Amino acid sequence: MPNPSPRYISNLTRDTYALILAGGRGSRLHELTDWRAKPALYFGGKFRIIDFPLSNCINSGIKRIGVVTQYKSHSLIRHLVRGWGHFRKELGESVEILPASQRSSGNWYEGTADAVFQNIDIIRDEIPKYVMILSGDHIYSMDYANILAHHVESGAKMTVSCMPVPIEEAAGAFGVMSVDENYRILGFEEKPENPTPLPNDPTRCLASMGNYVFDTEFLFEHLKQDAQNEGSERDFGKDIIPSIIKDHPVFAYPFSNDDGEVSYWRDVGTLDSFWLANMELVSPKPPLNLYDKKWPIWTYQEQLPPAKFVWEEYNRCGAAIDSVVSGGCIISGATVRKSLCFSNVHVHSYSEIEESVLLPDVEIKRNCKIKKAIIDRGCIVPEGTVIGHNHDEDRARGFRVTNKGVVLVTREMLGLKVGI
Repeated sequence: MPNPSPRYISNLTRDTYALILAGGRGSRLHELTDWRAKPALYFGGKFRIIDFPLSNCINSGIKRIGVVTQYKSHSLIRHLVRGWGHFRKELGESVEILPASQRSSGNWYEGTADAVFQNIDIIRDEIPKYVMILSGDHIYSMDYANILAHHVESGAKMTVSCMPVPIEEAAGAFGVMSVDENYRILGFEEKPENPTPLPNDPTRCLASMGNYVFDTEFLFEHLKQDAQNEGSERDFGKDIIPSIIKDHPVFAYPFSNDDGEVSYWRDVGTLDSFWLANMELVSPKPPLNLYDKKWPIWTYQEQLPPAKFVWEEYNRCGAAIDSVVSGGCIISGATVRKSLCFSNVHVHSYSEIEESVLLPDVEIKRNCKIKKAIIDRGCIVPEGTVIGHNHDEDRARGFRVTNKGVVLVTREMLGLKVGI
């Protein structure tokens, strides 16, 4: 690194504009994203997915941020306004919402590259030296100052954040790259069915995290070229990266912790991965530390009373074991095991909840038995309902059951009004 001093790092972050791409639907989450964009989806008991890249920016010292929205963005925009609208532009800090608005053409955002291209004028007004483009739908904690320093040190025009991922997990899901001994990118494929394995590990490949750093003028130049290419799909992984790696220095940045080990990063793009990532948080020492005071995850949450556990009678005791329970929850004579209760969840007497994710404002009536389920926001589960114990019965009632046995229940499936 040319100069590892805090002053040097702060200059890098001050010269950077971060653009978070948060317009994706997340179709593999099925009904869970029917009424909200994937970055607006709840996670970890009180957060939304978008809070993680936003918190990473603030904790890294990057305080000029744009959030690009498109698909069913109302709940996402509402969350951003309530939780992230307090920054002061006159102090050089802002979180701006950039909805698809046909700024440079008559089209909506046609791809990740086009989403950035259509906001070039807004980025240019910030006069940044570097532009950081971030995926808005992954769960991780990352100091972006490190990748910025790596970008400058390597002399790269573009840097791609990456990490080793199992072949079967990456197939059809992630951009996959091959690199030389200096991590210069030699080849890049977007979501290949047969990813190229690592030379020293045939079970894993080097996958893109969807986070990029560009020299600003280099980015603008190649976005303009791509916009004039009629055959382009306007995508960084499919078009921009493959077109520049031969003639320009494009480097990979391996995301790892201080010990050189692979860091925590989760793509919660399927119901199974969403459920599993939440379940990881109830363990005594979860892989993601939400209690790290040095790297807080910021969010918006309404003012709520403390969680409450009531009744201590034979066969009727309000208890939560190995669970995460948020504000406003009432566990009334029920038992919750290895589960997450988001805000304002009410579980009534004699019900048993196990290995489940209950999103905000869920109400579980008496004598219910729920196992390995995701219950969407605002669901009112009728008395005596059994979920997750017989998958044939779950399917017969219209619930979605994944290949790994996770049951999704939404308000529509229960005959209730939909919502976000």
